[in-house]
Amino acid sequence: MNKTEQQTPLQRAALIMVLLNGFTTPLMLSAANVALPAIAVDLKINAVMLSWIPMAYLMASAMFVLIFGRLADMYGRKRIFIAGTVSVIVTSLLAAISMNGELLIAARFLQGVSAAMLYATQIAIVSSVFPPAKRGHAIGMTVSAIYLGLTCGPVIGGYLIDVAGWRASFVFHIPLAIVVLFIAVLKVPGEWLAEEKGEFDIKGAMIYSLSIVFLCIGASTVPASTSLILILFGLIGIFLFFNIARRIPHPIFDVTLFYTNRVFTLSCLASFILYTATFANVVLISLYLQYLKEMSAFTAGLFMMIQPLTMAVFSPMAGRLSDHIEPRIIASAGMIITAIGLVMLALLNGVSSTVYLMAALIITGLGFSLFSSPNTNAIMSAVEKRFYGSAAGSIATMRVLGQMSSMVLVTLVFALIIGQVEIQPANYHSLQQAIHICFTIAALLCLPGLLFSLVRGSVHKQGI
Repeated sequence: MNKTEQQTPLQRAALIMVLLNGFTTPLMLSAANVALPAIAVDLKINAVMLSWIPMAYLMASAMFVLIFGRLADMYGRKRIFIAGTVSVIVTSLLAAISMNGELLIAARFLQGVSAAMLYATQIAIVSSVFPPAKRGHAIGMTVSAIYLGLTCGPVIGGYLIDVAGWRASFVFHIPLAIVVLFIAVLKVPGEWLAEEKGEFDIKGAMIYSLSIVFLCIGASTVPASTSLILILFGLIGIFLFFNIARRIPHPIFDVTLFYTNRVFTLSCLASFILYTATFANVVLISLYLQYLKEMSAFTAGLFMMIQPLTMAVFSPMAGRLSDHIEPRIIASAGMIITAIGLVMLALLNGVSSTVYLMAALIITGLGFSLFSSPNTNAIMSAVEKRFYGSAAGSIATMRVLGQMSSMVLVTLVFALIIGQVEIQPANYHSLQQAIHICFTIAALLCLPGLLFSLVRGSVHKQGI
């Protein structure tokens, strides 16, 4: 690295802080997914309630990521980041001591609120301290750290679950979170916030948050008669939220970018679609391996690490490439490769070989890594510096909404195919059918995602 490429002490400390945080939160998240079968047995909960353990986390993250993104612009991104780190530690302890399914779901909801503070500030902090020429590589490293956490979580968590029980999966990341807190307070001086503070849009925040709740609960209660009403209320709420946000000077989410910036808008839509298509992989593969293949939590964790490990390896390379090659080219290739991997996963059954599963996970992971970092770089490069907070909030929002939609899809399919019963050998056929349907829908979702990615436009001046 030559002198012009060397990081300043502030850049180095801020990047280490974000990288460690990017590692620890998904470390816990992926370990919790491996713990689902053990939780179901210990707390005696049915398939639909089981799906709410990851869903509650994602719903809360989706509800609050925009709110904290706006508060970070108003009061400081590092300040919200620190608050989120402290909150994750506390809520993880609450999850670990939960004595029934309802309390665990409540704790997971609070974990999601805490994580929203981090999701809203990670990329914004990186973009604030790194110039455009270095940003793609820094973002690629951040994405890689997230996937490294997703890689290690199933293995470490699976081992701890087998040895110490599922509660251990919620606490083993806490020492690293404390290190992140130490770096943030003592090693990263200064603060970053919007040039104009403005006012907080309370009405918009309430409408948006309630809309997310209606959509999630509505999807999870299908085919009950009230489910469609709740989903309709949720969609109406999102429509109202966008209309209100366009008319006020300081909304919690600056939707004007969606109406004025083609690259930004289509990149965000492509991101939302791919997260919807892929996030539930970890949950579905965990259930497939531990129920249909009868593997232990640790052995299942070894297989579940394959996809995120592939992402961790290739994301920095893809991010660096996107500094020189048009991001839409790399990201679109990634979308195609991801779709191929999802088709392979849709064809899984009880007698599929482990080699076949490994190949499918590697292909899916490679495709996602080629998409994620370049797409994020495209979003941040398509906006002016004054919009970094809104753009970073949009990235986090698309990711969390996509993750939530992915779990809504799983919850909906489970409710229709398996129903409100515990997963037992007698209904393994229904479980396999539900997994097949989820992966098939995910593969089909990549088609509109590919279209958005291809036609988004260019961010490099020379284009390709």
